[in-house]
Amino acid sequence: MVVFKSRQDHKKTIELEKARKAGLAPAEIDEDGKEINPHTPQFLNLVPWYSSRSKNPSLKHQKKWKNNSAPLDDHTEKNSWYDRGAKTHQAEKFRKGSCQNCGSMSHGVKSCTERPRKVGARFTSKKIAADEKIESFELDYDGKRDRWNGCDPLEHHRRVVERHEAQEEARKKYLKKQKIKKLEEKLNKKLEERNYKKLEEKLNKKLEKKLNNSRTSDEDEEDEEDDSRVDEAKVDESRQMDFAKVEKRVRTTGGGSTGTVRNLRIREDTAKYLLNLDLNSAHYDPKSRSMREDPLPDVDPNDKFYLGDNHCRNSGQALEFKQMNIHSWEAFEKGHDMHTEAAPSQADFLYKNFKIAKEKLKSQTKDSIMRKYGNAAAATKGDEIPMELLLGQSERQVEYDRAGRIIKGQEVVILPPKSKYEEDVLTNNHTSVWGSWWKDHQCGYICCKQTFRNSYCTGSAGIEAAEAVLDLMKANIEDKEASKESTKNVGEKKRMATWGTDVGEDLELNEEKLANALKKEDERKREEKDERKRKYNVKYNNEVTQEEIEAYRVKRVRHEDPMKGFL
Repeated sequence: MVVFKSRQDHKKTIELEKARKAGLAPAEIDEDGKEINPHTPQFLNLVPWYSSRSKNPSLKHQKKWKNNSAPLDDHTEKNSWYDRGAKTHQAEKFRKGSCQNCGSMSHGVKSCTERPRKVGARFTSKKIAADEKIESFELDYDGKRDRWNGCDPLEHHRRVVERHEAQEEARKKYLKKQKIKKLEEKLNKKLEERNYKKLEEKLNKKLEKKLNNSRTSDEDEEDEEDDSRVDEAKVDESRQMDFAKVEKRVRTTGGGSTGTVRNLRIREDTAKYLLNLDLNSAHYDPKSRSMREDPLPDVDPNDKFYLGDNHCRNSGQALEFKQMNIHSWEAFEKGHDMHTEAAPSQADFLYKNFKIAKEKLKSQTKDSIMRKYGNAAAATKGDEIPMELLLGQSERQVEYDRAGRIIKGQEVVILPPKSKYEEDVLTNNHTSVWGSWWKDHQCGYICCKQTFRNSYCTGSAGIEAAEAVLDLMKANIEDKEASKESTKNVGEKKRMATWGTDVGEDLELNEEKLANALKKEDERKREEKDERKRKYNVKYNNEVTQEEIEAYRVKRVRHEDPMKGFL
């Protein structure tokens, strides 16, 4: 029921709200005795008319009233998570609505995970699968999106501990086997030594005293070995004690190097950036910890232990690695699938094969040059130049310039230019070389008169065939020209005078025929004006005479003639 207020009551309520907002009047109190913020809007404070609560101002109706979902922590504490693989009911015969393959009521045929049976449970009613336990939890927003939903930390910790204990037990067993193996090897060695000593006793009866001394020494060695066994056992126990010790990590922030404090090197060597404190000396890059140049270039290299990073770059396999990088870049540009960073082993293998092939090719070219021109440096004694020529004198004077070129004293011999083709080489059954025949600005072979470089020689038969083809081409051209002329003459003969032929001046026309033709022309024009009155069966004469042509010309209307109106 809506309660209406009078004008004065409404004015009082507005003044009271303003006083509460200004802090002059106390705040309004709800059902629970809590103060209501005066700055909250009125439509939030007022209880709606359909609510069953009291009509006093309150914020209870704004709270969530349906809170059936439980948080995730409650489920994990009560162990009420999904029971995976649990079965509920085992039926004895097929039920309507169950899976046709296995007979379970918890899923259908399409979602069945069992092997497809040859004859389904729907027809056999045998080996009916048990119903699966299906649970549903109504979780809140965070519970639905929790990654650790359903995780049991105690069970997870127990499994981790069991795995580590099994690893530790396996490690101890392995160490025990290794110790037993070492002790067996020592015992075998001792047995071999003792057998050898027994043989010596039998063979050397005269040296009993020495043998007795050796036995006493063997007993001392056995005592020492027993002592060493005890020491080894103590060391193994100390190792096992150290195995569980957590050592301090160094430089672990941001994924740095790891290790123990005792493994750090003793910093007795002077840092390379402290070798020369001059600001103009070698530059030190603190980010990469590199100093390319030598900080002490004036000191003797034998008296210093650091010569700069560039000294190490030019030694060892650094230069070979640079050459391999350059080779891989060039090979990749030429289309080969080679990359030092993506496949370093493949790049190294291909570079080694390239070097082997390069050396082989170099040796082959050297051997071919040696076979062709000989080797003056490795000449035999029989081929040596005689001393008369080496120590001989000559009257010829030769002058050279600063570059070593001959200026005067040597005759200049002008050699004929060489052809770009191989000389004195006959190919494809030709009896002459390429370029021995020239015609129509083309080179060829004179043996068969062909102008193709890679053609096969056909001899005189080819020449005759080429000439016959040329004659045939000429004859065809002549026949074509003659046929054109003949067709032109025939067309001129058939051409009639009615189609624009020139009429001679000596043409004579019959006056009677011309008058008749003029009358016929007038009749034809009248018929053109009224074609509907023309009879159906009209006979025309297709033969045109000279008089009819003259009548058409006379009666023709020339629209372009400016004097047509004066006729």
